[in-house]
Amino acid sequence: MIVKARTEVPAVDWGNGTSFRLLVAKDNMGFAVAHTVVKAGSKSPLQYRNHLEACYCISGRGQVISDGVTHEIEPGVIYALDQHDEHFLIADPDADMELISVFNPPLQGHERHNLDADGYSEY
Repeated sequence: MIVKARTEVPAVDWGNGTSFRLLVAKDNMGFAVAHTVVKAGSKSPLQYRNHLEACYCISGRGQVISDGVTHEIEPGVIYALDQHDEHFLIADPDADMELISVFNPPLQGHERHNLDADGYSEY
């Protein structure tokens, strides 16, 4: 059995927030789980070419935009990037947005975005 607290895992600055990588590839679960904090007021152009990702909002609010369609994200809403979708993740300006993110295949744990690059940041 694996038992971890968020305080026991390293915080990874992923570009526009912090990701606490709770389960990663070395845990041998076949998926990764992260507690992701998205900085208030940030807009991140993202794409996961090597992973499928699902995000469940636990606090804050924002939007995810893909193919020109805007989806409102708030506590209790999940979105899944099932086609390696290019998307913008936007946190409302008044508070950070917190997500529980699941990745398949699992992250190694050190990955971070390059939001200064042209186009969508990927890993």
